[in-house]
Formats: sequence, structure tokens, C-alpha cells
Amino acid sequence: MRLTRRQFTVGSAAALATPFIVPAAAQTPGRAIGDAARAFDRLHAVLVQRGGDLVFAEALRGPGLDRTANIKSCSKSIVALLLGIAIDRGEISGVNARLAEVAPQLLPKDADPDVAEITLQDLVTMRAGLEATSGREYGAWVNSRNWVAYALRRPMVAEPGGRMIYSTGSSHVLGAALTVAAGESLLAQARARLGDPLGIEIPAWTRDPQGYYMGGNQMAMTPRGMLRVAMLMRDGGLFDGRQVVPRDWVTASAEPRTQSPWSGLGYGYGWFVSDSGYLIARGYGGQVIAAHPERELAVAITSDPDQPARSQGYFGELMRFLEGPILEA
Repeated sequence: MRLTRRQFTVGSAAALATPFIVPAAAQTPGRAIGDAARAFDRLHAVLVQRGGDLVFAEALRGPGLDRTANIKSCSKSIVALLLGIAIDRGEISGVNARLAEVAPQLLPKDADPDVAEITLQDLVTMRAGLEATSGREYGAWVNSRNWVAYALRRPMVAEPGGRMIYSTGSSHVLGAALTVAAGESLLAQARARLGDPLGIEIPAWTRDPQGYYMGGNQMAMTPRGMLRVAMLMRDGGLFDGRQVVPRDWVTASAEPRTQSPWSGLGYGYGWFVSDSGYLIARGYGGQVIAAHPERELAVAITSDPDQPARSQGYFGELMRFLEGPILEA
């Protein structure tokens, strides 16, 4: 059939318009992730890797992909990995070792007698039983003269090994115990045992009045470095052909030992565990390191570090992002 000039013009215009109307099913994974990411007004950077392919990597705002960001409480998950490495090296007898055995010098003389029975497993799973130092108590804790002693002098409000009580003080005590057991600072351990094998920079961060590096907050990494930690967890502790973290420790970390009363997520050895199969390190403001071994996914997300990210607010939105566009990648 021969087209008239008018028919040709209308048809050409329609053809030119068509590429701008792309069905969701036809979108590439990277485009779908990017479209979803741009809907967040406080999100800084997102990196998503599936297998060996970098599906998406973009800094929408903030310092960029190659400058360090405060990972906030994702630090707790890093300390948990250092515990697994220390046990594997024989510096600590096992996860059930009592704090009184590993670092008796940390115990205040006037602490509750049950404090001596707290195990490293209790600390790494946030089940020490001590009243929290996070939330409204955080300021008083970090302004105290001895952070470890302050945390261990908190009232015993639950049995050790019982319910989850999210507390940065518990993670800090664990970091101090690791320092005593390994005979080197948490910074030196983080650099030599994780930073060097992963090829990532770990700058010095906050120390307490006794010189112990903060065990549950204020560490910094680049978003690309965070992605490498996610890849490490995704691949069972293996990175670039090297077993950096013992595989059995990563497996144990993915086994929920308790449940967050706020998000409902399970909690293993320093890592949150979702029903969908994610292992998640979560930091204030919306800092996220996530791994999904079954789907071969590794994810790093940084956000505005000065705004809260509650489970029923921004963090909940990030979970829907992880379990929607990213998981579908």
C-alpha cells in the first residue's frame, strides 16, 4: 500500500514517540533500579552487583562513589566479622566464651554479678540482657568517662541470651574484648583482616576515653568498599579467591538467633536477616550493606547520615526497594 504524505508524517511521529513509553517488563534491571532510586530524596548512592556484573552504580547526590561515608551502625556488622576471624585464628576459644574469660579487666567491680556470665555470643546477637545505651541513653553513654564500664554497669533487665536489646554499648564492649584478645586495636584488625584483603580503605574513627575504637558506630567506607563487604557476605566469606571470613561464620551469621522488636527482621551474628533471604547491615540515616546469596546479589546504599531512618519510615522504604526493583534484577 502506498502511503500519503500525511500518513507518513503521522506514522513517523508515532514511531518517534514510542521509545519514550517503555513497558515496565521491557526495562533493563539497571534502569528499573535507577528509576526507583531517583524517587528517594535523601538517598546518596546505590551500587548493585549480580554475580560478576555491576548492574547499577550511581551517586545521585552526596560525596560520590569513591569518597568515604560514615556507615554508622553498619559498624556493628563489621565488628561481628572480626569476631569470626578472631575465633578462627584461635585468639578466642569460641562464640560461647564468657566476657570474664576473654577480657576480665573490662569488668567493673561494682557491675551486676550476672555480667561476668555474658558470652561473646550474647554481645554479638544483642542479647546481653543489659539496659540499652542506644536511643535516649546514647548521649549520656558517649559523654561518660568510661564507655565500657558504663555499658556494663547498666541494669540487667533480661537474662543474658534472652531477648534482643539493641545497644551500641554491647557492640562496643565486644570490640574492646576483641582488642584485648587479639592484642591489637580494632582499627588494626579491621585494616589487616578485612581492609587489606578486600582492597578497601578504612580510616581511623572515634575512640573512647580509654583508647578503644568505637565498636558499633562511626566507621567509614566508600560505597564501593561497602559493596565489596556485601560481595564477601554473598559469597560465603570468599573474595577474589581468598577465604577472608570463615565460611561457617558467614553461615552462622545468617541464622536468626533473635528478632528485632522494631523492624521484625531476624538477627544473627551482627547481621539482620530478612524473610526474603537478605543479610543486612543497617546504619542510622539509611546506610545499608546487603547480600542475597541465593540471587547472587550484593548491594550498597548510602543516604543522608543526619536524618533518622525508622523501620516504619525511610528504612522500611529501603527494604521495599531491596525486595522490589533490586531483588527483581
